[in-house]
Amino acid sequence: MFSYTLIIVAITVLVSLGAFSNNELKNKLIMYPYGMNGHPSEYYRLLTSGFIHEDLPHLAFNMYALYMFGQYMEEQFAELSSAWVFVVLYLTGIIMASLPSLFKHRLHSYYAALGASGGVSAVIFAFIYFHPWARIGIMFIPVGIPAILFAVLYLLYSAYSARKGSGNIGHDAHFWGGVYGFVFAFFSDPTHGRIFIEQMQNFR
Repeated sequence: MFSYTLIIVAITVLVSLGAFSNNELKNKLIMYPYGMNGHPSEYYRLLTSGFIHEDLPHLAFNMYALYMFGQYMEEQFAELSSAWVFVVLYLTGIIMASLPSLFKHRLHSYYAALGASGGVSAVIFAFIYFHPWARIGIMFIPVGIPAILFAVLYLLYSAYSARKGSGNIGHDAHFWGGVYGFVFAFFSDPTHGRIFIEQMQNFR
């Protein structure tokens, strides 16, 4: 069966694997706000940085999440309008999740970012919009938690970690990718909110 999700996963895996052993390719695709500042011709990196990853675990985690949630969302948008909307969600999610870091780090020559996390977060939060009571598993928790609770905890943790500046993880991209995905789903939903409200009222 044709799947945009699998095509995106395949392209991302191939490009990422190529960049693992080719620093020139990696440097060409990575988001580097300092070098992009005032150079619109370099803004393509807002998107291409989502197709490369730091290492194999980073790639595997993102592609697994994209595969799991992307399949659902591709079918969801196909029922509402067109599966192409899923592709738009994912690609614009990468871009929109990267924009805050572009402005935040435009004067920081040490900063660079890569990975599909922003786009993946957008897909997950679009899923949460349509299925707020679905169960989402978290590491070390044997039973999944309601998706809407996961969304709140995810955003709180991402916002806190971004403010603290902890680790080598793009928490800003996680946060804004999630927010963008939820808003995108709201505007893509023909009822513009009724589906989400009805789902929230159907707690079981």
